[in-house]
Amino acid sequence: MDNVTVRQGENAVLRCTIDSGVTRVAWLNRSSILYAGKDKWSLDPRVVIVTNSKTEYSIQIVDVDVYDEGPYTCSVQTHNHPRTSRVHVIVQVPPKIVNISSSVSVNEGSNVTLLCLAIGRPEPTVTWRHLSPLARRFVSEDEYLEITGIAKEQAGEYECSAYNEVSSADVRKVQVIVNYAPYIPDTRNVGAAVGQKGILQCEAVAVPSAEFEWYKEDQRVFNGRNGVQIKKNGDMSMLTFFNVSEEDYGNYTCVAMNKLGISNTSVLLFGPGAVLDGNNRASAGMTASLWVLAILFVHFLFKF
Repeated sequence: MDNVTVRQGENAVLRCTIDSGVTRVAWLNRSSILYAGKDKWSLDPRVVIVTNSKTEYSIQIVDVDVYDEGPYTCSVQTHNHPRTSRVHVIVQVPPKIVNISSSVSVNEGSNVTLLCLAIGRPEPTVTWRHLSPLARRFVSEDEYLEITGIAKEQAGEYECSAYNEVSSADVRKVQVIVNYAPYIPDTRNVGAAVGQKGILQCEAVAVPSAEFEWYKEDQRVFNGRNGVQIKKNGDMSMLTFFNVSEEDYGNYTCVAMNKLGISNTSVLLFGPGAVLDGNNRASAGMTASLWVLAILFVHFLFKF
């Protein structure tokens, strides 16, 4: 038995070599007659005879599909005895992803399962990669990708690739958004002379993006009051004093919050001659007074 390997959608030619002693010839697909001599028995318009000579009797199947796969028999009748020649048609199918998880938004620490189902002949190999900013990191060689206790660093695009030797890989992508509470990196204290402009900055990394509030001691600072401006630019909140006065000097608390949590840091606005510790930095770990934190906690519960 000979094999004829053909890709889905291409044409397959089944050849049968004969000699001058042949009296009758026919092509069969299992028990169904396709052609007998020059007479066509098959109702399939895709099956046509291409060679009917004294040395060769061949048919062609146009636009082959997977249901055409299987054994075909060339039956030859001679003056002495009948004989048969068999051909097995193998249909190759390019890989195709037929089902993949939708993009998902989860909270940090949650478990995530992504699914990618693919078909093809031979059966395709399915792999997952995390398209991180630094590199295309290999994650899994399986239809299922399971991430236990997902971290914010694992957010981003995940690429599913289905590959076999028939053609290039079929590739699809899934976006995974990881929500997490605000994190405030180190902030810097700011010095400004009376009558000059001073800007306090507070950056908070969070998903969803954090909302900001500013406090001085136990009093909230509002935009537009006492000649100050509070402006948000992306992940940054800026408290601007256009005309610094003696009363403006002091410790300010920046509060960043979203639906997952709250974080705060202290920033100092100081004047000339002030004595500071270290290298003029305010640590993100510095906290507001207990009274302010209590207010913020209650405010957070009602806000979200």
